[in-house]
Amino acid sequence: MSGTKDDIQINDLIDEVDISTQELAEMGGSKMVYIRPVQAGDVSEDLMDDDGYLTYDLPDETILYSVHAADGERIALVGDLDLAFAASKQQGMKPVNVH
Repeated sequence: MSGTKDDIQINDLIDEVDISTQELAEMGGSKMVYIRPVQAGDVSEDLMDDDGYLTYDLPDETILYSVHAADGERIALVGDLDLAFAASKQQGMKPVNVH
């Protein structure tokens, strides 16, 4: 999945181009989802229940995978990249890995 020549070129392009949320949504369409790695510490507020307690107690440096709709909205946090891709495909989505 990652590390191919195409992935490197796409990731280099993403780093150099400023894409708005609207442009990202239009480019991806309604079936595209974007998956990127995040550290648990950066998304800790999303790991809390309604009462403010952590539902998952993970070290801050734990890598999770954030699944985003084409408009940039996060729709899931997953603990494994392969699972994030498989779950997205099972829901009829077209996942793309973004670094």
